[in-house]
Amino acid sequence: MMDRVRPHDPVVLAAADLGRLMPMFLWIAPDGRIRAAGPTLAKVCGPEPIEGARFLDRFELTRPRSAATVEEVRRLAGQRLQLRLRHGARTPFRGHLVGLGDDRGILVNLSFGIAVAEAVRDHRLTSADFAPTDLTVELLYLTEAKAAVTDELAALNCRLRAARSAAETQAMTDALTGLANRRALDAALARAIEAAACGRRGFALLHLDLDLFKQVNDTFGHAAGDFVLVRVAEVLRTETRKHDTVARVGGDEFVLILPGQVDAGRIDAVARRIIAGLEAPMDCAGRPCHISGSIGATISSHYAVPDADAMLSDADAALYASKRLGRGRCTLFISGMHLPEDKREPRRG
Repeated sequence: MMDRVRPHDPVVLAAADLGRLMPMFLWIAPDGRIRAAGPTLAKVCGPEPIEGARFLDRFELTRPRSAATVEEVRRLAGQRLQLRLRHGARTPFRGHLVGLGDDRGILVNLSFGIAVAEAVRDHRLTSADFAPTDLTVELLYLTEAKAAVTDELAALNCRLRAARSAAETQAMTDALTGLANRRALDAALARAIEAAACGRRGFALLHLDLDLFKQVNDTFGHAAGDFVLVRVAEVLRTETRKHDTVARVGGDEFVLILPGQVDAGRIDAVARRIIAGLEAPMDCAGRPCHISGSIGATISSHYAVPDADAMLSDADAALYASKRLGRGRCTLFISGMHLPEDKREPRRG
């Protein structure tokens, strides 16, 4: 029959063996000097030898309370300790200590606690610096894997948001000119009408139709026509503000929404600048071509309740008036102005 192990039977281990079991142990002699330390702790403490140094010179107890003597440290046996290096990286530790008897000193076992990731990074620790049974390394791997997955998911979400934004922009953009398309115009017009109806800000609506554009297509071909349309878009961007909406709604038709523009004189000035820009000579494959533009305009304040269809129809009627008056001009809609019964009356070209 085997002898029973008695609670106070000593277990004798060499410092090297103890270091393999507890790579961050400290054996503190009764005089307060460090007799031995685990290899990982010695690595963390820096190049100066830790054996022989005074414990309280190298470590500072922060919880549950500070200690000025080894005897005060001994009285903390059984309590959870928090301490840190006094110098260098000032790495924080968690610890637990037991007394080995008056003539043998104190045994302290330390860990990094929640600061383990920073400690591994700061001191370049590897799995070899931890006990084989310590789950720290596995937990770090899991943490890193989770961080990597989280980062990848965040990056994927970013890419998806960018792709969705690009798709939405593409769906709202005229492919040739880069201006807004009819779908974007409808959305912008709805927002402008809502703002005007709430009394926040009125707006002007301009309908532009190019003059002499058909001759450019017939004379120089559709490639030249596309070139001219791109130049027209540049003129419209130059003569409007960033928050204005400029949309291509047909082959050579454009609609502009100018928030805050409710003064007839200012609207006419914008239209004149646009027409002047359109009439500037253009070089199409080495040959000059000339266009102009006719514009019809209306203002939201002309309506008790602004309506998209009514405003577009009225701007179209004013545009026809510009065509009848000789093209290359802007006409502001007035009550009683109507579209002709035959909308093919001189408008194109």
